Amino acid sequence: MTDVAEALALIKRGVHEILVEEELERKLASGRKLKIKAGFDPTAPDLHLGHTVLINKLRQFQDLGHEVLFLIGDFTGRIGDPTGKNVTRKPLTEEDVKANAKTYQEQVFKILDPQKTRVVFNADWMAKLSASDMIQLAAQSTVARMLERDDFEKRYKGGQAISIHEFLYPLIQGYDSVALEADIELGGTDQKFNLLMGRELQKHFGQEPQVVITMPILEGLDGVQKMSKSLGNYVGINDRPGEMFNKIVSMPDSLMWRYFELLSLRPIEEVRELMEKVEAGANPRDIKMELARELVARFHDEDAAANAHRSSGNQLAEGELPEDLPEVEVQFEAQSDVPIASVLNRAGLANNSAQAKDMLGNGRVRVDGEVIDKEARLAVGHVYVIQAGKKRYARVKLVP
Repeated sequence: MTDVAEALALIKRGVHEILVEEELERKLASGRKLKIKAGFDPTAPDLHLGHTVLINKLRQFQDLGHEVLFLIGDFTGRIGDPTGKNVTRKPLTEEDVKANAKTYQEQVFKILDPQKTRVVFNADWMAKLSASDMIQLAAQSTVARMLERDDFEKRYKGGQAISIHEFLYPLIQGYDSVALEADIELGGTDQKFNLLMGRELQKHFGQEPQVVITMPILEGLDGVQKMSKSLGNYVGINDRPGEMFNKIVSMPDSLMWRYFELLSLRPIEEVRELMEKVEAGANPRDIKMELARELVARFHDEDAAANAHRSSGNQLAEGELPEDLPEVEVQFEAQSDVPIASVLNRAGLANNSAQAKDMLGNGRVRVDGEVIDKEARLAVGHVYVIQAGKKRYARVKLVP
């Protein structure tokens, strides 16, 4: 095992909060192999860089000699969101869960060491609980306690419905920690309530409570909302090398250091040296290219990283963008969203409406790397990287 002080310094990099740090230090000093738990609901088949913030931290624990419990919530993934207001919580069929879980496992080992990872499914123990077991589990919390969770509190105060079974979600996630006897659990800052529930349930069942580590939520390429495939502001770890490279290089400069902090595995000293270069007048684009090459190499290979930025002549590969991406602002007053065809016209990415409709109809328009259809509408107030055909590109800001 690594020296405890060195291990703590590595673990704390990029972390939002550790509860409780003294307990973490004590567990690390014990010298035993710790069980590090993180849960993922298979709500979508693809992982993006936002997911890897947490997975990178899991890998660091593996490098320190510990075991990762990569929990796929095949049971909790079927709970969904009965209100229909949260698009990331749509109920999943058993077939959806199996297909997405298989893809998760294939992708996660681009980062994690399979020899130090145990992939587990919470249906293996949750499906065995009886009705009496579930009642006893539900008795470990109160309605008042549940309403302390931020999203429940907001919905309750706003007069929005909360279904009874939604209260079971934190309890089930907490019980997962009991079933696995987790020493440490990682999650996003939005998971803090559920992670702490694990501590409480472990105490009830006579176990040593897990340490809770929360990781920041990574902003998407728009620099505003969290990275999400449904919002189109993401970089997928299965994106083609050129596509991944150009998405990262074209992100706003304001995101650059945030991405280095949460995604780069470079020593912090190297990141500081890069910051000093920018302060001394270096082009931020050159620094973003350093990060882009690092990430392409991680998820593809070194050859892909070395060649991701290249193109032949004036013809770029599908999905790739030029390094000197132009920026365009288009104003749409008193509108919350606008047709993609209007955006193409007013941003100068199409000569006229007919050409815009033709490109859209032929699948030759990409927004943030994804092909978009002619019926799509873009939200005003957001920034999009748009590719129209093979020669027209821009980072387009829709101004209200």
